[in-house]
Amino acid sequence: MEPGNVLVVDDEPNILAVLRETLTHFGYRVTCASSAAEALAAIRSELFDAAITDIRMPDMDGLELLREIKRQDESIEVLVMTGYPTITSAVEALKEGAYDYLSKPLILDELEHVMQHLMERRLLRGEVHTLRTRLGEELTLNELIGASPPMERVKEIIAKVAASDSPVLIEGESGTGKELVAAAIHRLSVRAKGPFMPVNCGAIPPDLLESEFFGHVRGAFSGAIADTLGLFRGAHNGTILLDEIVELPPSLQVKLLRVLQEMQVRPVGSTKAYPVDVRVIAATNRNLEQAMIDKSFRQDLFYRLNVIRITLPPLRERRDDIPALVTHFLRRFNRRFHRDVRGITPDALEALAGFDFPGNVRELENVIERAYAMGARDQLTLADLPSLATRATGTPPISARTLPTLADVEKDLILRALALLDNDKEEAARALGISRRTIYRRLKEYGKL
Repeated sequence: MEPGNVLVVDDEPNILAVLRETLTHFGYRVTCASSAAEALAAIRSELFDAAITDIRMPDMDGLELLREIKRQDESIEVLVMTGYPTITSAVEALKEGAYDYLSKPLILDELEHVMQHLMERRLLRGEVHTLRTRLGEELTLNELIGASPPMERVKEIIAKVAASDSPVLIEGESGTGKELVAAAIHRLSVRAKGPFMPVNCGAIPPDLLESEFFGHVRGAFSGAIADTLGLFRGAHNGTILLDEIVELPPSLQVKLLRVLQEMQVRPVGSTKAYPVDVRVIAATNRNLEQAMIDKSFRQDLFYRLNVIRITLPPLRERRDDIPALVTHFLRRFNRRFHRDVRGITPDALEALAGFDFPGNVRELENVIERAYAMGARDQLTLADLPSLATRATGTPPISARTLPTLADVEKDLILRALALLDNDKEEAARALGISRRTIYRRLKEYGKL
């Protein structure tokens, strides 16, 4: 097992020296910081298992630093220490997420015992995370990474609306995390023990949509050799996410509207209707108001779905979240690739923070995964990010005159995805969050089919 990586923060050099020597003797890798600013800079470039911080420091007190550490990387366990212990400060530290509260002068045997328990808890949490991921149960609340104002507003809305059963409409560009938001709403709701059923409306052939949604009875059509429940009845007592809702043909929009009004479904070929208890969440990366003007989306269905509206910001509008997202993905890919990449160099992080990411969080994730797949070890560097390296080494900035059109950006992203995924159109559509039909339609427009 790799030794734990510990950050020690104190403005007293002698305390730092003692803790460095002691923790190194205990078997940990140790980084020391003499100020909160130095500590936060270290966290942006390196992965830590734990942080030990004094409460009283000149530039930022330990409790404020604790909050900033948790915003940057929630998985870091924080020990708070002070030479002026009070019950109030201890309670406040624990309330802010500290693992424990220690009084100075530190008893080194006690510190060793606390650190052992802390590391055991981290190991257990990692095993639980791996198990739940294998079971398809992502820790969705923790997956909503970011403490920027736009993301804080999204989280506030989720917390307020999760308890209700009202329909939710989630808007956002491809790759912004619409399914994660829907899953977070489900897991915070009273339906959390029921099924969560994500459905890509653009991935189901039009002639099978009604049967897939509402089920069918045996003999309803050629090949219907048995009764099926359909997605809505399969999601009974749970939540169904209708992703790319605008891709539904008008005929099914009418039937969906009836289901939302009556909360019952009629399988294809059946004369009987079945009640369903399902919360409906719809998601789209397109402008539904424009789709209504174009007559491709029904106005009455829009108003039925648009009870609660959540708009996810693109990554370029929340760049402050990029360091936390990078840390999150480094931890994820360390587990998946069985690596120990310890962080990212400042120039590589600067390049990521300066990129617009038209594919949003999904593209950022793909960039980092590509670096792992190409053999990144020890620390992520600019050389591991070749698609960003030229930009960081002097590519002229984009001006208003040379700004690419949205169509150009879309074309570039689709062709890059296909090149990365060996021309697998279905996988590229899934990665970009668009339908397979859209991929084929765009390639036909580009003369690539």
